[in-house]
Amino acid sequence: MPELPEVEIVRQALDKKIQKKKVKKVIIRNRNLRIKIPYIFEKFLENKTIVKVSRFSKYLIIHLSDNQFCLIHLGMSGTIHLIDFENKKNFTNLSFYNSPFLPKKHNHIEIIFDKFRIIYNDPRRFGFFQIIKNTKDLKNRFIHLGPEPFDSKFNLKYFKNFIKNKTKTIKDLLIDQKFVSGIGNIYASEILFLSKVNPNKKIKLLSKKECNKIISSSKKVLLDAINKGGSSIRDFKNKKEQEEMNYNTPPQDWQNYSSLSDGMVRWFSDIRKISQKTLIECRVTEQKHYFPQHEKEMNAIAFNYFEGDKLVTSKFRTAKKDFAQTALWRIRLFRVRYIHGLVWA
Repeated sequence: MPELPEVEIVRQALDKKIQKKKVKKVIIRNRNLRIKIPYIFEKFLENKTIVKVSRFSKYLIIHLSDNQFCLIHLGMSGTIHLIDFENKKNFTNLSFYNSPFLPKKHNHIEIIFDKFRIIYNDPRRFGFFQIIKNTKDLKNRFIHLGPEPFDSKFNLKYFKNFIKNKTKTIKDLLIDQKFVSGIGNIYASEILFLSKVNPNKKIKLLSKKECNKIISSSKKVLLDAINKGGSSIRDFKNKKEQEEMNYNTPPQDWQNYSSLSDGMVRWFSDIRKISQKTLIECRVTEQKHYFPQHEKEMNAIAFNYFEGDKLVTSKFRTAKKDFAQTALWRIRLFRVRYIHGLVWA
């Protein structure tokens, strides 16, 4: 989940690209995001000039020339890409994920300008684009959220008043968006580490000194993260690298070392973040299997269960999420012998 620094990085890159540019056309390929895109969205955005791109908390705000707004939330997996019409093979990822090969089926929104287009790609569809008619409605949209860490309102007096009669831990407080906006698990942990405060400590036990330290650490950690280009998650590329990087088609020396098809391996790698090494070690295969619900054989992923080297059962999944299993199904954990410890949640 992107937090305040990651969204700020997207804002900076997006503002640089689209400020004072006029929207020529909008194409909606899938309206079913977290908030369904209304059918008036295209007309709402087309032929309007982008004044600027601002941000509050984890929300991007596109300011339009008619004093209306387009509110964007990236959800968990949303990314924004820019494609230059002069060189269609190259595109720049404006988001905090390095995700150049995302399947086109997840390209839900295209915003077309004179010399380039912006594409919103979101495999999980937890993000959204929302029409905001005026400044009053925009303010009301955030009325349930607390101040940002950089806001002067986020001070000791506010801190002490908010925690009165509350029993939660300080970690739970920091990720409560009603208390302070934009902080999630990554930065809450960093802030408390820098403050030398146990994340499990009850807020009613915090000293004045600890509260002040948490406030100052919040500002420092988030500012450092913005200056360094965001979090250090595996797929992250900082802003400077994003601006300089062009993504082309996958390199020709890519090789499939598994028994699965190339398309299946890329799906596991790009969408589910499961490597070929893991697929091979877990003996995942691809094969035809009879699905009674369709009364025919279909290509499927096979998750094979072993006792030693003996195959005892298999579960099957198609691309359309149809499931089946072998007749002699035995309840057991997949690859159980690789589990060294188990936590039930």
